[in-house]
Amino acid sequence: MRFSKTSLVSASLLLGQAAAELPPIVMKGSKFFYENGTQFFMKGVAYQQDSAASGQSTGSSKYSDPLADPASCRRDVPLLKQLRTNTIRTYAIDPTKNHDECMKLLDDAGIYVISDLSEPSLSVNRDDPKWDVELLKRYTDVVDALSGYSNVIGFFAGNEVTNNATNTDASAYVKAAVRDTKNHIKATTKRWLGVGYAANDDADIRENIAKYFNCGNQSEAIDYWGYNIYSWCGESSFTDSGYDKQVEFFKGYSVPVFFAEYGCNIPHGAEGRIWEETTALYSDKMTGVISGGIVYMYHQEENDYGLVQIKGSTASKLKDFDTLSTAMASVRPSPTQMDAYNPTNSPAACPTVNSKWVVSGDRLPPTPNNNLCECMYKSLTCVPSDNLKTTDFGKIFNYVCDQTPEACDGINGNVTSGVYGPFSMCGDKQKLGYILNEYYNSQNQASGACEFKGQATIQAAKADDRCKASLAEASEAASNTQGGSETSKNIAVPIPMKHLFTIGDLAVGAYVVVAMGVGAGMVLL
Repeated sequence: MRFSKTSLVSASLLLGQAAAELPPIVMKGSKFFYENGTQFFMKGVAYQQDSAASGQSTGSSKYSDPLADPASCRRDVPLLKQLRTNTIRTYAIDPTKNHDECMKLLDDAGIYVISDLSEPSLSVNRDDPKWDVELLKRYTDVVDALSGYSNVIGFFAGNEVTNNATNTDASAYVKAAVRDTKNHIKATTKRWLGVGYAANDDADIRENIAKYFNCGNQSEAIDYWGYNIYSWCGESSFTDSGYDKQVEFFKGYSVPVFFAEYGCNIPHGAEGRIWEETTALYSDKMTGVISGGIVYMYHQEENDYGLVQIKGSTASKLKDFDTLSTAMASVRPSPTQMDAYNPTNSPAACPTVNSKWVVSGDRLPPTPNNNLCECMYKSLTCVPSDNLKTTDFGKIFNYVCDQTPEACDGINGNVTSGVYGPFSMCGDKQKLGYILNEYYNSQNQASGACEFKGQATIQAAKADDRCKASLAEASEAASNTQGGSETSKNIAVPIPMKHLFTIGDLAVGAYVVVAMGVGAGMVLL
């Protein structure tokens, strides 16, 4: 058998990793520990170019996987080590690429990884929340790509998806992502890997969202809470920054809490940061509740949060790099030994539905099931034409769901009542097929009811024995959603209507209740 140079290098890296890999981090109660029982405090740096602070979008669907760039890792890992970094956070990795060399370099330097599961064009969109087969595949592919490395702590299922009181409905879909990612880890991985959420610091929702992701069935709840917080700016204090209030709130939290981003650059930009908050973060005032934090960020970008300036293949330390290094060298967090730690905190009670929080804590969107969705689509008689562009889906959704609202119950979801259509987790084309077929049947399969000016067509319906039972169960579930969709008049609290689907970050259709109906000129039949 012949081995390529690449395969030999990869094999040698894997052997080296197996010989000297870091011990996995484990969780007990509200703290992290090394396997030997010593408490682990996160001393982290956000490590990814073109990642905007506080969950803001860069406006691009492209990204560069920092763990698949060995040359950059060879350049940067020694600098991260100078900062006494023991954790990096990445915001998007490419699960199809090889990460062996970067992960080995990090492992050798004593550095762990926590990674977001999404990427710019595949994430739970706060303006169009859904949890579907495509997103589940993306998230589980990332888990599979990184779970074999012992220096991976875990993942974030979302970063500031719900960022104010107008989009709290999106949290139900992120929590469904937490549930299904945890189930995948349990089924495929022998060691503990955490799944958490990174939240912004919005006064209207910060307590409710922290409670929501921690409440209820713990197999569906987060394993840790990441907090993106920038309230300590320049010369401040434990009380003036509000850090005292955070410690007070989270002292009863049942899972670990850490700062997933911190490092305010006001008033003098990145180079003016003096890192007083770093000293406070690892002091006795905070370490009993907060398990460290992740500085935003390694690379200097237009947003001016960098520690290092990259030009070509050269990395130059900025002023705040040395200041942070000095601060990190001085911290001495007081650890708790795992054997002596007996956690007593209980999960939070789910927040009540009100004008600033519309999500019920009782039920989550269904787990995406591509086999069921494919079975459903094959069983349909009326489906979208093969030449129908995705950008034209929205017109048909609008028309059908306006003319025959009950046709869309099977694909809709109501986060307040906790009623979700069984096919709400399917792909956009599959959902479009479902409502077209429902509309066709509501018209008694009349001639022309499946034309839509050539945008829909008749197919020979198929339902093999493997699909029949699943479809029957789903059909029963669909009948139980009647009146429970987002168009229902019986919703306890008004819910902002959202787009049914998005292709990438471009919304291409919306099913909303609006004053303007479908006029005669818009009739597609």
